[in-house]
Amino acid sequence: MGHHHHHHSHMFIQTQDTPNPNSLKFIPGKPVLETRTMDFPTPAAAFRSPLARQLFRIEGVKSVFFGPDSITVTKENEELDWNLLKPDIYATIMDFFASGLPLVTEE
Repeated sequence: MGHHHHHHSHMFIQTQDTPNPNSLKFIPGKPVLETRTMDFPTPAAAFRSPLARQLFRIEGVKSVFFGPDSITVTKENEELDWNLLKPDIYATIMDFFASGLPLVTEE
């Protein structure tokens, strides 16, 4: 009985601008891929990563890139407002890290 909510061990995700105004770097303060990078230029490329798949479900997300300690999200166009996308992206990243699932599943 009673539902338990996931306890977010309060992650503070920072964002950093990139040279491309349509891309924003999200830094979760935890290792992402540690030693490598992975690029997901299309939703089809995201089959190897549960997190990338979830990020592509957010309307307006065009591509996703994982770095050693950051996740860069690129939006479809300039008309889209980061302030509308950010809350969904934050929530997706936080829920994912809280779930403890692997970021990338090997083939």
